[in-house]
Amino acid sequence: METQRRERLALSGTVFAVLFAQVLLYPGVPQLVESLGGSGPLDAGTYFLAAEFAGFVLFAGLWGALSDAAGKRRPFIALGALGGGLAYGLLAVLPEVPFWVVLVIRFVEGAFTIGAFSLAIATLMDLEGGNGRNMGAAGIAIGLGTGLGAPIGGQLYRLGPRAPLLAAAGLMVLVGVAATQLRERGGAGDRSRALSALFTVRERPALAVPYAFGFADRFTAGFFALVGVVYFQTRYGLDAAGTGLLLGAFFLPFALLQYPLGVLSDRIGRVGPVAAGSFAYGIVIIAVSLTPTVALAALAMALVGAFGALCAPATLALVNDLAAAGGRGTATGGFNVVGSLGFLAGVVGGGALASRYGFEAAFLVAGGAEILLAVALLPALLNLDVERVATFDSEESAD
Repeated sequence: METQRRERLALSGTVFAVLFAQVLLYPGVPQLVESLGGSGPLDAGTYFLAAEFAGFVLFAGLWGALSDAAGKRRPFIALGALGGGLAYGLLAVLPEVPFWVVLVIRFVEGAFTIGAFSLAIATLMDLEGGNGRNMGAAGIAIGLGTGLGAPIGGQLYRLGPRAPLLAAAGLMVLVGVAATQLRERGGAGDRSRALSALFTVRERPALAVPYAFGFADRFTAGFFALVGVVYFQTRYGLDAAGTGLLLGAFFLPFALLQYPLGVLSDRIGRVGPVAAGSFAYGIVIIAVSLTPTVALAALAMALVGAFGALCAPATLALVNDLAAAGGRGTATGGFNVVGSLGFLAGVVGGGALASRYGFEAAFLVAGGAEILLAVALLPALLNLDVERVATFDSEESAD
């Protein structure tokens, strides 16, 4: 039992570090892209954020398939973290170059970083002790990483527009070195299935349900990473430091509530947390655009975090419920591919909506999509939950 706790803590620490490094950049994206030669806070910011997540989309499934085929996780986690750290460092010291060079490096950083992130979560899935508990631990790491990354990144921008890049580079290299000491948990490899496993939704169509919620949730993350930042700075006149604190108002409850609500989903099933959480999540996203003051905006963001914490660990746990025991790395990779596509859609689509129709319309679409999805997929969720409740009960009675 103690060994399980240590492993859970080490893997959660890896997830935390990857997300912390990533989100350090968000509060001052408009200032960062300007220092790197980009122009226009929405246009250049869109390209900069999208380049990283294009790497996520194209490589998340590949990392998972390679890991499942090799029957190992640890070397891939270390390689992903070290490669991402070197790419962050290169961006930090890059001289004046065409902006497309910046985007290529950013793409490479994303391609490596997703390996460390996705496979650390997959290794958590390999642990015993309850899917909701393990995914709740991942959720806390994600929430704390993003929650601390936003306000600390905002403060680092006071030292210079590239200071967060240097911090991210150092942290990722440390994570890569530390990952070499992780206990190996990968299952037996099967190289013949590596490619076919990429089509995990075709093999297990029920995974489309949590994947759809993952897409919508990450859409809102991408939306806030760009449109939310520009909106807060435009509406309230905040600098990067103030923006980071406002983003932190979301991530604090998101972090603190992930673990207990993940355990709750083990006890009561996934339907309530996923459906009710997503529905309420969409409502409070829309409410953010209607707040007249920074204080009310912070309150609305805190509610966004609370309802996000209700549905996020249950959605991740549902992926584990439905995945084959030998294909969890690929299933997690597929979930991250879909989620990264959602983030890309949130950045690109959200930026386009805000530019053409204004911020309020963009927030309405982001929140409304989450509400509609919760309503439309409720019957499918109910069917999945009925299939899994007996399994939970039998596992508990067996223990």
